[in-house]
Amino acid sequence: MALQPLDDRIVVRPGESEEMTASGLVIPDTAKEKPQQGEVLAVGPGKRSENTGDLIPIGVSVGDTVVYSKFGGTEITVEGEDLLILSARDVLAIVK
Repeated sequence: MALQPLDDRIVVRPGESEEMTASGLVIPDTAKEKPQQGEVLAVGPGKRSENTGDLIPIGVSVGDTVVYSKFGGTEITVEGEDLLILSARDVLAIVK
């Protein structure tokens, strides 16, 4: 990937939005909810401690599937692909 996040930032490929409801109704694009789960594509080196200057590593790795805050992050498009840059604190959980 040509995108290297800085500090405690993470690049995520959001999952797909649901196309249909459980009962089979098609959901139009304007009514779809933003996905809150995605695959980690790149991870920054971590954040520096304000007291000691030591590097605090991030708890996720490339390839992990994570759940993140609904309104967290910055949406970008790289080479035609929609991606999300999140701060490590926006990641809520790792899906096992």
